[in-house]
Amino acid sequence: MSFSMLPGMIGTLAACLTTASFVPQAWLTFKTRDVSGVSLGMYSMFTVGVALWLVYGLLLDSWPMVIANSITLVLALMILGMKLRYQHAGRQPDAERPAGDR
Repeated sequence: MSFSMLPGMIGTLAACLTTASFVPQAWLTFKTRDVSGVSLGMYSMFTVGVALWLVYGLLLDSWPMVIANSITLVLALMILGMKLRYQHAGRQPDAERPAGDR
């Protein structure tokens, strides 16, 4: 292995690990539809950031970056969509909640 291959190998490994680390949480969110622990502001910024990383990867012609961020962007958009759709599901209006739960 030559030293010139090292940056590409590190980038590929980093892309695989960061994308793979995102999958279990995404799967749990899809399975349970529980988005109560998801911050809308943070997830919105995260999703925009992933989209920008994807564009950056395209500009650099870095396929590990493009593939990893494409997968992560799809998952992030799905979770963000679920947050927008289900964020109020299961919540009772204050008038219907016991006083100790408000």
